[in-house]
Amino acid sequence: MPLDNLDLGRTNMQSVNVTSPLAKLYEWEKKHPSQHYMTQPLANGEKRTYTWAQTALEARKVAARLRTFGFEPGTRIAILAKNSAEWVISDLGIMMAGCVSVPIFATAGADTIAYVLEHANCPLMFIGKLDSTDAVEEVLQKSNIKTVAFPYDGTPGEQAWSDFIKIEAMQASPSVDMNDIMTIIYTSGSTGQPKGVVHTYNTICWAAENSLNALSVSDQDRVMSYLPLAHITERVLVELASFYSGMTLHFVESLDTFTRDVKHCEPTLFISVPRLWTKFQMGVLAKVPQKKLNFLLSIPFVGKKVAAKIRSELGLGSARLWASGSAPLAPATIEWFSKIGVNISEGWGMTENSAYGTSSVPFRADKIGSIGRAYEGVDLRIAEDGEIQVKSPCNMVGYYKDQEKTSGVFTNDGYLRTGDKGEIDAEGYVRITGRLKDIFKTEKGKYVTPAPIEAKIMENPIVEQVCVTGTNLPQPIALLVLSEDARAQNKEEISVSLKSTLEKVNAKLESHQKLDRIVVFLEEWSIENDLLTPTLKVKRHVIEERFKPVILGDYSDQIVWHSN
Repeated sequence: MPLDNLDLGRTNMQSVNVTSPLAKLYEWEKKHPSQHYMTQPLANGEKRTYTWAQTALEARKVAARLRTFGFEPGTRIAILAKNSAEWVISDLGIMMAGCVSVPIFATAGADTIAYVLEHANCPLMFIGKLDSTDAVEEVLQKSNIKTVAFPYDGTPGEQAWSDFIKIEAMQASPSVDMNDIMTIIYTSGSTGQPKGVVHTYNTICWAAENSLNALSVSDQDRVMSYLPLAHITERVLVELASFYSGMTLHFVESLDTFTRDVKHCEPTLFISVPRLWTKFQMGVLAKVPQKKLNFLLSIPFVGKKVAAKIRSELGLGSARLWASGSAPLAPATIEWFSKIGVNISEGWGMTENSAYGTSSVPFRADKIGSIGRAYEGVDLRIAEDGEIQVKSPCNMVGYYKDQEKTSGVFTNDGYLRTGDKGEIDAEGYVRITGRLKDIFKTEKGKYVTPAPIEAKIMENPIVEQVCVTGTNLPQPIALLVLSEDARAQNKEEISVSLKSTLEKVNAKLESHQKLDRIVVFLEEWSIENDLLTPTLKVKRHVIEERFKPVILGDYSDQIVWHSN
């Protein structure tokens, strides 16, 4: 899909030298046809493995079938599915056919699915594993879009995957114009309708190819692909990076088999998000209480064996690099994992810059709490209002069908306005201090930035989710959800712990920032109840609107328990 077919309002893209994913696929297919590339667990406990030759063959079949529909170059093809080998193969086939991939989060609701399909004008959608098919089935009842069902029980679709690829494979090895559009990635929509972020082969693949050097990735590496491929981080640092490095991808059968599948993979690289890191921590502490763990880790020789045993039980015994992204991870959690030999490096990026902004690799204990330094090739600056702004070859070319938003998100000299506030130290390490749009004004006319306060509250391990708010209130308040284990504990003990946290946090805040109270929600915020984005970020505006009566309520207690 050539850029001149889209009114994007941006032409100041940097010239780069990048190899296409298809060129790399053809190279692996030719030089290492029998090398293991992907492992897909099946429902019966068996596994389906793919070599590079098998992957290329099925991708060629997908491309051949897509060609039979007579789609014009640049036609948008949707993928609605959890991660799987078929997801990757479909993506490659879409590239070969000269089409543009439009991934949709597997947890998306009917309104979002319908919006993306209509906005991107997709004539065909691949459908794969989903926790629930209700949303997509609702959409399909009102749509005449062609659908293809990946080979998993209960997957809706008019044509089965096996029938779809029952065709002679494309013999040619088509190349792509690196300036053409490769994909349109719709943001997870923490505010309003999702925006279609347009990436060319050059922009998104520059990030993927350069990540190999930044993270020292090679064909000897193994990685779990379980965070959504519809999200930019997994797409760039896992799927696309695998084409350039030759590393092996392993998928997950289900949440129930997650630990088993991780242990089978024994990943050398492991990327997760804060909420899952916290769950891993709680899982360890459920078996070994903190006091006992502290004692064992303090014993020479024994401590190292205990730490190694824990890493092995988590399936991370072979890992050399651990990372976290999507949202800030509490420094206390990073320090806890570091004691068992899991040094979690945080990074930062967004859909608009191919998730390639900063990295804390190699890990440094003295820089915990920062998002690291800008990757090589990324020019990062702090604007006068404190906003982090970046310029690099991996910045998007624009928002699909929205020249106004595209023009507004770039400065006159070509920097991407990220919306994140931050500061840089003398060594170039960046700390995020909040979101510009999240800053609110209290009744006293004082501005409050919630992110730093939320980070302090999250240092209490019993807190899993938190949202500090207070527009037009005398003082800010904190809404929070407890960890799964904490929700089962004695309410009085929890209240004491939270009151201690409240006092500790308030002691370090200026008078206008001090929290008036903490409201504890008994039901967790989730994707299903629309309080989290598909990447597990809190939907602040939705929480503030839905719980407005709670936020504005008059309470005398510092710790308030709210039953949803």
